[in-house]
Amino acid sequence: MNQTDLLEEVLHLSRQAGEAIMPIYAKDFAVEYKADESPVTDADIAAHKVIVAGLQALTPKTPILSEESAHIPWATRQTWDEYWLVDPIDGTKEFIKKNGEFTVNIALIKAGKPILGVVHAPALNVSYLAADAIGAFRECGEARIELKVTKKTNTGKINVVGSRSHPSPDLAAYLEQFDDVEMVPKGSSLKLCLVAEGSADIYPRLGPTSEWDTGAGHAVAEIAGATVTKVDGSPLTYNQKDSYLNPYFIVSRLVD
Repeated sequence: MNQTDLLEEVLHLSRQAGEAIMPIYAKDFAVEYKADESPVTDADIAAHKVIVAGLQALTPKTPILSEESAHIPWATRQTWDEYWLVDPIDGTKEFIKKNGEFTVNIALIKAGKPILGVVHAPALNVSYLAADAIGAFRECGEARIELKVTKKTNTGKINVVGSRSHPSPDLAAYLEQFDDVEMVPKGSSLKLCLVAEGSADIYPRLGPTSEWDTGAGHAVAEIAGATVTKVDGSPLTYNQKDSYLNPYFIVSRLVD
């Protein structure tokens, strides 16, 4: 399957997951907690099942790593050159708060790099999609626009997107380098997408995330033309270590 068709199929699949999520979102639902104290709901599980079944049908030979089925040994994962990286609901805390800022994240990772990604926000009716051979796009209703990052100097007012649920104590110190900062609070992987579309200039993530939180948004931001790096400027990579935790990272359209 060519990349254009694959991207459209993954977008469709993300919407199917959204259709499984929204009836649960609309009613009262139970919240359980995993061993790491992160919340999980029936909607996470329903979306996970839809996505895994769909990806297995699309690409039967490609492994799938989902937040809801993450107990795959490193000995197995380190043999993967290409795999699907899935977060059935990114921003479960936003889902629980019912503020709409949660997403379905599906990314295709090859040699440690996201080469295709879809971020779908079912409650907001907006999707971001990207593939390295095609480009990055924002779709709202019937309208699809291509995203091409315009670089900006790091002077004047800087719009900084940050987490609604995970404020970082390191962030204030990082932001001291800028003269004028305006914070743009946002939940889930939508933060990476805001840099891709130019609604924010920089997203410094100086707090914990897991690889499934960022893979799809990383694809959208980077393919649109933003930089996605560790704090030291080296590339943010995937499936290169035993742990699923990301290092601190910066998503930016700023240039010196």
